[in-house]
Amino acid sequence: MFSPEGPTLRELAVQALSSVERGYDLLAPKFDHTPYRTPDRVLDAVASALAPAGPFDAGLDLCCGTGAGVDVLARVCRESVTGVDFSAGMLEVARGRTVPEGPAVSWVRADARALPFGPAFDLVVSFGAFGHFLPRELPGLFTQVRSVLRPGGCFAFPVGAPPRPGSREYWTLLGFDSAMRVRNALWRPPFVMYYRTFRLGEVGRELTRAGFRADLHALPEFGNRPDGSPRARLVVARRLP
Repeated sequence: MFSPEGPTLRELAVQALSSVERGYDLLAPKFDHTPYRTPDRVLDAVASALAPAGPFDAGLDLCCGTGAGVDVLARVCRESVTGVDFSAGMLEVARGRTVPEGPAVSWVRADARALPFGPAFDLVVSFGAFGHFLPRELPGLFTQVRSVLRPGGCFAFPVGAPPRPGSREYWTLLGFDSAMRVRNALWRPPFVMYYRTFRLGEVGRELTRAGFRADLHALPEFGNRPDGSPRARLVVARRLP
């Protein structure tokens, strides 16, 4: 993270003391050189998992950031691909990306909680953005996603297996979330970024309430845990009529 191409510790501190939108505007020029950018192996695994269900006509990358997920949509969509994000800085970087061959690509600045589209998409994907939404916001977020999908359309996103209690990763995530809660209790505006609030059981229930039928698909590229369960899954939620 502190390589010459990535942000400095001071830059990260300034970002953390900003709002979510302003923080990502500041981070945008160096975002692709941080661990926050979704790894290519995750993108490739999701594209492979979605391929049998496609091809789709129109796809939307929700909270697209600098646009890495748009490459996934370009592999499985025939007509158009749209990236939407509320950070102008992230979208500026996305617009400078090399556009993949295939469907037309466009970028839209908007809040995921108030999407400016009708039911125009067959597939919506999202990568690593849900920590920026509090649990109470999930019903509204999923309702927004449903509203932009055509009947039978898919909402897909990868999820990792939760860390084992007591493991190093468990304590790391717990410490990060605890630090964010203290920061938000003492400083305004808040910076919402929690890693432990997006719980798969609750997410499944909220997807059902929002009018989806959700299925889980193992991502075999990431192997299994010692108990045999997948290390990563793809949630594929179909919009019901």
